[in-house]
Amino acid sequence: MGDALARDVPYLRRYARALTGSQERGDRYAAATLEAIVSDPSVIDPGHQTRIELFRCFHEIWSSSGALVEDPDAADRLLEQRAQWRLSGLSVNTREALLLSAIEGFPPSGVARILSVSNGEAADLVERARDEMGRMLTGEVLIIEDEAIIAMDLSAIVESMGHRVCDIARTREGAVGVGERKRPDLILADIQLADKSSGIDAVNDLLERLGDVPVIFITAFPERLLTGERPEPAFLITKPYSEEQVRAAVSQAMFFASTESLLQAG
Repeated sequence: MGDALARDVPYLRRYARALTGSQERGDRYAAATLEAIVSDPSVIDPGHQTRIELFRCFHEIWSSSGALVEDPDAADRLLEQRAQWRLSGLSVNTREALLLSAIEGFPPSGVARILSVSNGEAADLVERARDEMGRMLTGEVLIIEDEAIIAMDLSAIVESMGHRVCDIARTREGAVGVGERKRPDLILADIQLADKSSGIDAVNDLLERLGDVPVIFITAFPERLLTGERPEPAFLITKPYSEEQVRAAVSQAMFFASTESLLQAG
């Protein structure tokens, strides 16, 4: 069981970060889950996949703590207020079901086990999440991607959700220049850019100038950014990605974006 847990922990971190909108907060929940398992290994049912049981244990802690209502640090209070305001417009467990299905790839039966609902309820939660999150917010998106075909594909997905692509940048320098001028609500960034510069460095430069803007990173090696050992992204999808993964990640990231510049849809 230990080897299986070690293999799955980075993906629990990814899920927890996307759910909370923060590396620190997400990793805190993931750590609490592992502590609970170490304290009582019997919480992992050997009759089910270890990965499913790991996420189920996480959800028991997430649900019992009141999800996003734990006492936040001062730096997290604005994020917390935004999230709480938006949570009031969502059905219970819809965001969770969407992330588990689209980003983590669990089948309906796995989502059902993790959330302690029936298979039919799990499928309904995913569909409801797509509808509720899709109607919620629209905003300006900056895409940092050096491959033209991928950039066009990402643009089409983002625009089909009702968002506006304010620009596409291929290099670190170009991304910083565009971002400063257009001040996007969301950044969607590849890790490796055309001039061999880093998408992570480009994003860090932008965040220094723009402040708290949600970022989604795209990488072929997600486990390298899910160690918890340094500042790492809250939103991360894997290449090759699916349209459903991009849509889910964008919806979740926009959920935590500033209310000042975003428009209420509908």
